[in-house]
Amino acid sequence: MDQTEEREIIEAIQGGDIQGYALLVEQYGSAVFNLAFRMTGSRQDADDLAQETFLRAFTFLSRFDRQRRFFPWLYTIALNLIRKHLKKKREIPMEPVVAEPGDDPEQTLTRIQEARWLSLHLDRLPVHLREAVVLRYYEDLPFEEIADITGVSTSGAKMRVYRGLERLRVLISEDEGPDGRAEG
Repeated sequence: MDQTEEREIIEAIQGGDIQGYALLVEQYGSAVFNLAFRMTGSRQDADDLAQETFLRAFTFLSRFDRQRRFFPWLYTIALNLIRKHLKKKREIPMEPVVAEPGDDPEQTLTRIQEARWLSLHLDRLPVHLREAVVLRYYEDLPFEEIADITGVSTSGAKMRVYRGLERLRVLISEDEGPDGRAEG
């Protein structure tokens, strides 16, 4: 698609012809997905980020300057979303495991290893499920507050926590424990 054709499609979309947007998605979808995949290393995250990029671009298309090329503008949206995603995705800080007076050093080391191991599995959850689990079990928030924070209904927050825990159980059962033995 050349720049003239691209401008005509964008003009038509801005004029109300939303069918033309599918052409832009078809043209640039794989490039946006590949960028997101390279940055995140996750196909699921890349797919979600690509969809969000196109949704944002469509929402703000009225602000697009038709004298510019569409792809760099779209790419900028994608990069901003990816950066935001990666900031959220950083390892979840675990509460430090503190040795109590009289604790066995071996038991303390085991608790530290287990906390790190759990953190690694939490990092493998999709962000929306990970957030829900962390808000519920690390921040000890009620479902109503989780719903407000994440922008879903209370039942949606409960479902995210439930699905997050179920996925976490699957991940843990498929992996070796911190001591090298298979769990589950």
